[in-house]
Order: sequence, then C-alpha cells, then structure tokens
Amino acid sequence: MSAYEFCTAEADGNLLTVTINRPEVMNALHPAANFELAKVFDDFAADPGLWVAIITGAGDRAFSAGNDLKFQASGGKIEVPPTGFAGLTARYDLNKPVIAAVNGIAMGGGFEIALACDLIIASESAVFALPEPRVGLAALAGGLHRLPRQIPLKHALGMILTGRRVGAEEGKALGFVNDVVPAGELLPAARKWVDMILECSPMSIRASKQAVYKGLDEANLEAAISGRYKAVADMLKSEDLIEGPLAFAEKRKPQWKGS
Repeated sequence: MSAYEFCTAEADGNLLTVTINRPEVMNALHPAANFELAKVFDDFAADPGLWVAIITGAGDRAFSAGNDLKFQASGGKIEVPPTGFAGLTARYDLNKPVIAAVNGIAMGGGFEIALACDLIIASESAVFALPEPRVGLAALAGGLHRLPRQIPLKHALGMILTGRRVGAEEGKALGFVNDVVPAGELLPAARKWVDMILECSPMSIRASKQAVYKGLDEANLEAAISGRYKAVADMLKSEDLIEGPLAFAEKRKPQWKGS
C-alpha cells in the first residue's frame, strides 16, 4: 500500500483500490487531496500492471461529500488539477476501467467523481445529489453534462434543478447505478465486477471503453462505427489477440498480457 496523506492506494494483482481518507469531513476534498488523488490516478494510468481501479471512501458515512466547503469558507483557495476533481472528472484519456464503490453520501463533487467512473456499485445506504444550487454554486465538475448523458433528460433535470437526494435503489432505477448491495458487501461486490472484467483481455477492455466514449461524441452511428480509435488499433496488433483464440481452441483460461 502506497503512503499518502489524504487517501490510500493498494494494489492487488491487476487491481488498484483507492480510498479517499478524510472521514472527519465526510471525505470532502480540498486542493491538497485533489492533487494527491491526481497523482494516484496518473500512476495508475501509467502502470502497465494495473488494469482496473476501484475508488471508495473511508468509513461508512460517506463516499465523498464533494468540495470541502469549510476549507473554502475559511478562506482557502479553490484549486483543482488539470485532470479535474479527485484527479478524475476531467481525465478524458483513461482507457482503463474505474469502478466507484459508493458507501454512503455522494454529494456534489462526490457524485461527480462517481459519474466520472465507468460503473457505480452502491451500498443500500448510498445517497446521491447535486446540491450546488442550494449554496449558490453549480455542478461544474462534469455533473451538469454527465448526468443527462447517463439517464433521461427529465430525470437528470429533476435532480439538477432541485438538488434533491436520490437513494441507491432509485439511482439504479434511473440508470446511473449498476448494482445495490448491503453495506458490508460493498467492496466484495465491486470486486466481483472487477473479476468479471479481468476475465477479459485488458486490450479489448481498453479498446471497448475508448470506442464507446469517443463514439458518443460523433454526430451519428455511421461516424461512430467507422471512427478510428487508437486503443482498437493497439488491440489488433497485441499478443492478446493471438492468446484469446488459442486459449479457446486449447480449452483453457487465457493468460492475458495486456499488450
């Protein structure tokens, strides 16, 4: 486990588990925590041996309450790294999957962190909201744009324009939560999703993620399908492309190299 002041980062094989570690302020983030998390995810992106990440919060009360408003109210300067809140919300070039394991409150920037992840696994006690308008702010770390892209527009605006709180089960019904589990089963449940991802070629996973997100930026389906994606090109010249069919023919589990 790497030593950080405001989070922990623990590698287990090809998985990195990142825990925001400011439970005394419900894992709210101030500039130092944001820049620390940015470094963690820079290292994750660069490490060829790490293929999937989970991000969660310390304790059982909060995933993250978002921006540390007490720090801001005390005169602290708002600073965010180029890769965004928690080093994730403006990280548009990460092809490795990231799973949010939401263990309680995910408010404002905390919800925006989760929305920036590829999957959201929530405990039954999880609560989501974008309450920024209630304190004279707006969800400018991606929430105003990611939420309407992930659920129907009227449902998204129903949350954005009221700041109302949404529980885990409603989040799943709306479509931004993948799975809801009892609090004590959250990380094991997230790990099950990780294990399913790790059964697949990491080259295929990266190609698929990049094609999905970049394809959504295209004006129409034909443009998305005919688009050129670097991760797809990398997959097509990888050792994994040979290993997959070979393992199938030999009736054994593939030994993915991620290259």
